[in-house]
Amino acid sequence: MRFPRCSGILLHPTSLSGQFGIGDLGDSAYKFVDFLAAAGQSYWQVLPLSPTGYGDSPYQGLSAFAGNPMLISLEKLVEAGHLSRGDLEDVPGFPEERVDFGPVIDYKKGLLDQAFANFRAQAPPEQRVAFVRFCEEQANWLDDFSLFMALKEAYHLRPWHEWGAGVATRQQPALARQREALAGEIESQKYQQWQFFEQWLAVKRYANERGIRIVGDIPIFVALDSVDVWANPQLFYLDQNLQPTGVSGVPPDYFSQTGQLWGHPLYRWQAMAQNGYAWWIARFRMAFTQADVARIDHFRGFYNYWEVPAGEKTAVKGRWLYGPGADLFHAVTAALGAVAIIAEDLGDFDAESRAGLDALQSEFGYPGMKVLQFAFGADSSNPFLPHNFTNDFVVYTGTHDNDTSVGWYQVTSTEAERNYARRYLGSDGSDIAWDLIRLAWASIANTAITTVQDLLSLGHESRMNTPSTVGPPNWWWRLLPGALTDEIAARLRELTEVYGRIP
Repeated sequence: MRFPRCSGILLHPTSLSGQFGIGDLGDSAYKFVDFLAAAGQSYWQVLPLSPTGYGDSPYQGLSAFAGNPMLISLEKLVEAGHLSRGDLEDVPGFPEERVDFGPVIDYKKGLLDQAFANFRAQAPPEQRVAFVRFCEEQANWLDDFSLFMALKEAYHLRPWHEWGAGVATRQQPALARQREALAGEIESQKYQQWQFFEQWLAVKRYANERGIRIVGDIPIFVALDSVDVWANPQLFYLDQNLQPTGVSGVPPDYFSQTGQLWGHPLYRWQAMAQNGYAWWIARFRMAFTQADVARIDHFRGFYNYWEVPAGEKTAVKGRWLYGPGADLFHAVTAALGAVAIIAEDLGDFDAESRAGLDALQSEFGYPGMKVLQFAFGADSSNPFLPHNFTNDFVVYTGTHDNDTSVGWYQVTSTEAERNYARRYLGSDGSDIAWDLIRLAWASIANTAITTVQDLLSLGHESRMNTPSTVGPPNWWWRLLPGALTDEIAARLRELTEVYGRIP
């Protein structure tokens, strides 16, 4: 699929402003879409929308198909008649500038449970019909997910491989007993997914009607403690104790001298090929239900991926293995047509791997990524400098894994990088975030993306994530109310018009 010359903003919904401790799919989401439209933008890029587990990372989701109930707008539940306005009067004093995940989850879970109880007791017939229809249409993933989440609560959030033997290994008599015992909890999980999709797809429709397309995010791997692995163990390399025999990661690179040990179980690609990559096709179908474009994190893993032996403390020791390559994407294209995919193709490559990945992207027309913060570490031959790349890329000032542009300039860059950036930009660096936005927007790349943090010229303290680290302050940054002003929208729209990025 061809990508027109456009631009957009990266902001995860958890980072939206609001009074309930975490960004949600209520008024702040619609106001952000209005800001994008006013600024002449074409894309809203988000991170994975999955329910999160340990560490609250959207890249360690509990499901590749489900949505995060913490994004459900409580005010929209009031509008639906599932909560009363009085239910929202006693809100804890959550911080505005960050997500305090533990207290927020406890608070919202209680209200979601209450909303479900009210729905079950007094929902009008048309809502009951809509709920049943959703459950029937999504049963292929929803049944396993709702049981998984009900069991996880029953086992006090322990990972699934620590559950009772018959349950962990999915023995049907054990599962039948659990379905009967946990029927109410299972239905509550289905209700939460129904409400997530009702609300998210309403936001997406609102955006699409205003010319804004959603860019979603597909992590190539899934977490061990996920319904995907529990329900499909035959698709992963697990030993007799249901533990991975090898795990995901990348060898040492510019992010870490010891590599990045992600720890995901690895796919049995041959087993997946034998049934026509059915699991992946279903996953892509869901991705393109939630979004219009999908960025695939660590796309190179489809060409070759780094296997780290189980038990290693770092990702230094490992080996490269070949992924499914073009076979998978021929199957996806046959099933879904020519879908819009952005290939995250960053990292260190030997010549063979780079050539193989480039050929894979070229065959299907998937643009790669260029990150401007990586552009100033060498000389004029640096491939991240705009004069060295072509139009079939998405250029970013920075991503969720980078520092903010101001933070990069002030804290995480070297003096040599800062000096070269000033020379290249013809700038003194005093407005570095907008200098990089201008550079991205002026570049030949068909698509240009910046972050809300860079629009606001925020510093190192507003970084979203630091790779190879777990826990706060990762993922907790939030946009303050009123921060995105009409003046910022006008300034961005001016650049977008000047550089021909308004369709």
